[in-house]
Amino acid sequence: MDIIVGGGRFGLKAAEYLISQGRDFILLDSNPNCEAAKKLGIKVYDAGAEMLAEIAERVSPEWIFPTASVHVVAEAVKDYFEPWNEAIDFILSGVPSRLIVSVGKGGIILSYNRDKTCIENCVSPEICPVTKIKRPCPMSEIIRFAYPEAMVLISHQIAPGLGAIRGFDFLETVRRAKEKEKVVLATACDCHAVITALKRKRI
Repeated sequence: MDIIVGGGRFGLKAAEYLISQGRDFILLDSNPNCEAAKKLGIKVYDAGAEMLAEIAERVSPEWIFPTASVHVVAEAVKDYFEPWNEAIDFILSGVPSRLIVSVGKGGIILSYNRDKTCIENCVSPEICPVTKIKRPCPMSEIIRFAYPEAMVLISHQIAPGLGAIRGFDFLETVRRAKEKEKVVLATACDCHAVITALKRKRI
């Protein structure tokens, strides 16, 4: 069993891949008429990323495909936390500026292909087919250098242009994050990353 979060363009791609492999999956999207639902005629569970942890606890997914335009692990714990903007300034000091796509509201987006659009179905070669620049290291290593205490979920390439995180890793990260007063969460593939810094809400 797998879970797809988001039924847009990339959620559709993930669903088509899983169907081709004969794998069972659940698709979460707050829009019942999302692209995947319309094109494939599949059932969509009316839920966003904030419900992912609860659903994943029940079904124990092997893979989670985070195709929605949110940082799913941060969304899963957002009720406990608020942005920790001070940590973002510290993290930025350890990240090369040419990798920074955007910064704000306790989050950073990084990419080796910052200024252009990635090609369809990219297999993430060591030399980027768009920039023609050799990747010096996986993006996860950049994050661990900038903030060694960060909890980094690795997005594994399941098929060209399609990544997923392990369900067990997601659930373990959520469990550990909920125990902390302050936490930096990140999800990274070889080429791109999203980072969210959070601190416990004060009542």
